[in-house]
Amino acid sequence: MEEPDSRSVVARVISQKGTCVAGHKAGDEFTLTDVCPHGICAWAFYTLFPFAQVLMSKGTFPWESDPDKCTVACPDPGNPVVFELSRKK
Repeated sequence: MEEPDSRSVVARVISQKGTCVAGHKAGDEFTLTDVCPHGICAWAFYTLFPFAQVLMSKGTFPWESDPDKCTVACPDPGNPVVFELSRKK
């Protein structure tokens, strides 16, 4: 039986508008695995996790120009934090 792909994904904040309650700001980075990393907003993690799982499983998103990346926004529409997820190589 083949081992599951255990590569992780880096989530980097590429923009933040308004006031992020968790204090995230552009340039912040988190390594995503199957456990919520210390310091990341739980709402953001829950939003990012399905996208990270696709990248960890070698999947891609047809709307993204780079198959190793995707862009995802946190669910707070008044204070959006936008993350770039990238597959660690």
